[in-house]
Amino acid sequence: MRLIRHGLKGEERPGIELNGERYDCSNHFEDYNRDFFQNDGLSKLQNLISESGDKLEKIDESVRWGSPVARPGMIMCVGLNYSDHAIEAGMEIPTEPILFMKATNTLSGPFDDVPLPKDSIKTDWEVELGIVIGEDATYLEDKAAGEKAIVGYCVINDLSERAFQLERGGQWVKGKSCPGFSPVGPYLITKDEIADVLDLTMTLSVNDQLMQDGSSKTMIFDPAFVVHYISQYMTLEAGDIISTGTPPGVGLGMTPPLYLKKGDKMSLEISGLGKQGQTII
Repeated sequence: MRLIRHGLKGEERPGIELNGERYDCSNHFEDYNRDFFQNDGLSKLQNLISESGDKLEKIDESVRWGSPVARPGMIMCVGLNYSDHAIEAGMEIPTEPILFMKATNTLSGPFDDVPLPKDSIKTDWEVELGIVIGEDATYLEDKAAGEKAIVGYCVINDLSERAFQLERGGQWVKGKSCPGFSPVGPYLITKDEIADVLDLTMTLSVNDQLMQDGSSKTMIFDPAFVVHYISQYMTLEAGDIISTGTPPGVGLGMTPPLYLKKGDKMSLEISGLGKQGQTII
């Protein structure tokens, strides 16, 4: 299934995409949030599609795309989780996942403009595979339990202000939590539709110039392990998002480094998960 949300920012409603058309589901579900995933909402949505499907109200093409999930309790991120990106960054390949968080109010739609942070000179791009958690999870026993806790996947642009992240006291969260720094979507694709999550092409272009051209196959810690690992240290809640790292090609890794400026247009895609794009304002 392809879950979507639509409407003005802060007023998004749940929906689905079927055969290239968006349909509204807000008469049947409040939102794609913790309550929805924790209380078998996905099965109820599947039944709705089977029974009503294209009889639902169609969404006009002009209506804004929102993040496909509501504001989560947590946006957890895994740093340096691609071997070729770690090499690009000149850092050792991690032996355990490097974890950090982004503020949840950074969540934005897949085509929303991104404001350049005040005093920023080093805003960077990162195409990432996002995991959406389908059940509350603490102290999961193994990778199989981690896999069971995943409801689906999405595209994320893990925007980063590198000076804030690396030059202002050692905590990455400052460089990751600027307004609009987590475009998510356009879809939440349920995991049954992904044949091999470790064989997805990941690309990102800036002003039509290809910057990132990688694959999830170079991921060091796979999604099931990441979910199991994180659950040993904190509770993951249904609807939470995990951003799993980026392949090489970020601005920081270029010689000389290249960063985003007003008017730049990003476009990014993960095979099977859809495309998104943003303009820097």
